[in-house]
Amino acid sequence: MSSLTPLGFSPRRRSRDISDRTEHVILQRPLHRILAFTRRTIDDVVNDPIAKNEVLGYYKLHNWVRRGCEAVDLDRWWNGPA
Repeated sequence: MSSLTPLGFSPRRRSRDISDRTEHVILQRPLHRILAFTRRTIDDVVNDPIAKNEVLGYYKLHNWVRRGCEAVDLDRWWNGPA
């Protein structure tokens, strides 16, 4: 009991220094992926209304699928694995 602090917790052991941890960040750029998929440039989208509507449609589809995946993930998290 002598190793416990006044609140009853044991002292914290540091296995590694905080600066040694590596955090990987993946940038999500859906517009770049959509432009690459449709083989359009941002200039095409700005100057051509047909290209603009095509890219807008794919962007809306991307958001719809992403929101659906988030809803399914949240449902799985809430209800547990079935």
